[in-house]
Amino acid sequence: MSSDDQAPRAPLSHRVPDLGALELLLAVARHGSLGRAAKDVGITQPAASSRIRSMERQLGVALLDRSPRGSRLTDAGALVTDWARRVVEAAEAFDAGAQALRDRRDSRLRVAASMTIAEYLLPGWLIALRAERPDTAVSLLVGNSADVARRLVTGEADLGFVEGLSIPEGLDGTVIAHDRLVVTVAPSHPWARRRTPLLPGELAATPLILRERGSGTRQVLDAALAVHGGLAQPLLELSSTTAVKGAAESGAGPCVLSELALGEELSSRRLVKIPVAGVRLRRQLRAVWPAGHRPTGPARDLLSRTGRSTDAPGSVTASNRL
Repeated sequence: MSSDDQAPRAPLSHRVPDLGALELLLAVARHGSLGRAAKDVGITQPAASSRIRSMERQLGVALLDRSPRGSRLTDAGALVTDWARRVVEAAEAFDAGAQALRDRRDSRLRVAASMTIAEYLLPGWLIALRAERPDTAVSLLVGNSADVARRLVTGEADLGFVEGLSIPEGLDGTVIAHDRLVVTVAPSHPWARRRTPLLPGELAATPLILRERGSGTRQVLDAALAVHGGLAQPLLELSSTTAVKGAAESGAGPCVLSELALGEELSSRRLVKIPVAGVRLRRQLRAVWPAGHRPTGPARDLLSRTGRSTDAPGSVTASNRL
């Protein structure tokens, strides 16, 4: 690096005109008329005249000779126009480059989502996003909430959706929906004939068919039953919601899953919901993103499909999480 690159640079003088004024001056040079130049840049002639006079005061030199036949550049005006042309061309190149970066950003969206949200909520949001941004290629990575957090922190995803108790470390987020965990059994299970709700201690002491550790469902259930002795050794630990439901339907034992995932099974009575008293099994569903990097472009638009934004009440960032 040269010594010139390392030397501190002085800020621009207050005498440097803004781009709009320079574009107006170039229009005057092209048309030889302040009125036609004003029309070219989309302002009134009085506004154009005022802007040129303001620029002359700012620079401290006369730029135009005005006459009934039109406006002619002074010698100083011709020099300033040459400099202005280079500045405007550089600004246009800057603008084109920035647009190219936005186009590249907007050409793809990498979403990571926990299973319940990926299966039962995201499809509708992605269909709406497709209608708005047909040229954006969307990839969806599905895993548990811990997987989603890891993908966001390592830069493998742009936006995530999780189901846990809190925002994972290193991420910001906002609540997009609420959900409830329900206990279900096959119709042949003895609990299906109960006339009273399960007590928390009974649920905690019973071997259950559960999602794996790291899933949002498991985190909520572990926390809810911690004060009641904690979960018994699971009957089965499965990494798929579909597998958990299938095992419960077969009569293997009770399971605990999101109410969102059980609509069809409950309505057809392939599974029966068992009321539980004295324990809170509600949870928040969240959109999350790397801390300090609010979603932009397609990620921001997908977030808006959920009915929330990064500026909505309930949005949590690293600065206000604690």
